[in-house]
Amino acid sequence: MLLGLTPSRRLLSHRHCLLQCRSIKSENTARSTTLDSVLSAFRSICGEDGVSLGEAVRQQHGKDESVHRCCPPDVVVFPRCVEEVSALAKVCNNHRLPIIPFGTGTGLEGGVSAVTGGVCFSLRNMDQVLDVHQEDFDVTVEPGVTRKALNAYLRDTGLWFPVDPGADASLCGMAATSASGTNAVRYGTMRENVLNLEVVLADGNIIHTAGKGRRPRKTSAGYNLTNLFVGSEGTLGIITKTTLRLYGIPEAVVSAVCSFPSVQAAVDSTVQILQAGVPIARIEFLDDVMIDACNRFSSLSYPVTPTLFLEFHGSERSLEEQVQTAEDITQSNGGSDFQWARDAETRNRLWKARHDAWYAALALRPGCPIAGHVGDGNFHCLMVVDPNDPEEQRGVHLFTERLARRALAMDGTCTGEHGVGLGKRALLCEEMGPMAVGVMQRLKDTLDPKNLMNPGKVLQPREL
Repeated sequence: MLLGLTPSRRLLSHRHCLLQCRSIKSENTARSTTLDSVLSAFRSICGEDGVSLGEAVRQQHGKDESVHRCCPPDVVVFPRCVEEVSALAKVCNNHRLPIIPFGTGTGLEGGVSAVTGGVCFSLRNMDQVLDVHQEDFDVTVEPGVTRKALNAYLRDTGLWFPVDPGADASLCGMAATSASGTNAVRYGTMRENVLNLEVVLADGNIIHTAGKGRRPRKTSAGYNLTNLFVGSEGTLGIITKTTLRLYGIPEAVVSAVCSFPSVQAAVDSTVQILQAGVPIARIEFLDDVMIDACNRFSSLSYPVTPTLFLEFHGSERSLEEQVQTAEDITQSNGGSDFQWARDAETRNRLWKARHDAWYAALALRPGCPIAGHVGDGNFHCLMVVDPNDPEEQRGVHLFTERLARRALAMDGTCTGEHGVGLGKRALLCEEMGPMAVGVMQRLKDTLDPKNLMNPGKVLQPREL
């Protein structure tokens, strides 16, 4: 304590405190001056309304739908075009300010958390569908366009974009996390459906991963830069446009629900349907706990047993054959007769219930339901936890690590969708190995030498 010091030591201590206070005051003054300069530059680029320091806005942009705590940015900017994104990135690069891209905030791995502060680039004002080429089955969109908005825009063209993660997510955000969803068994994930990307790098330079304006159905030209940025989670650059494959809306669509006596029976049916070559569009698994939660949340009345939701796309004639083959297989495994959803309203209600499984699970406690895109080997185990109970949090953390390691032990992956974000960085190292992760780190260092792009995500922080 200061009172226990001798007079001379007390004087030295007092002098040290004064110097320390002056140093802190000097640092704060310098930081304040820098902040004023940066904010002035931001406002000159995207206007007064395009810059926000409000706490509510910063909190909104510091968290997604995951369990990770909110880490708000220092400031949120709302660019209106790629030129503004580039100019803002150059300011951030000059002042070594972290950059966190933000689409709709529907991610599940803490990807938008500003763990070191910095500037959130909220891209919602860039919401244009730019080019639709009906004869070539492709479209280019800005990052504020969501999948539902795109399909509404395409309604009269006879085309649609099928990748459906459930949430009405930003399409560029879906590219950034390599999203997939219920239709992936038939149409693939974002990785198979992105043809080109416009990306703003950390220094503000703009690149086009397949060449400016190009949209080839296939290419063998050079390194695959498009797939480098798909799944990069904002750590390599800001995706400001994406060119996507489109598909013809099927002539006929029919959905069905089938209940099973066991999980194994449902899984065996899925494998046999795929082995039979049935071009199933969706085949989703829900265990008994999950179907009970969906029944309650969405006012349904399905039997509380392991269940498959199925959907078939094609011509009227081809659907008859698909459905007959699938029904024969499910019944041979003890499945119930199909409960049909033929009209659009009933089908939409069915699939809304499946997509609302996340919210249904949140209303369920206690319980550990399972839902999965069983056709492509991807399942979700949803646990409802008390965020204020450290022991419960610790137990869930241990369980999820054990679950992911079980997937790795079976030659799978720690993240079939949603990305790595904050929660699976260590597991990524176990999955890929140190050499491969080292290559990723060198790529990151090359494209983002100051470590400004969404720092702390995907790759583990380096030891200094």
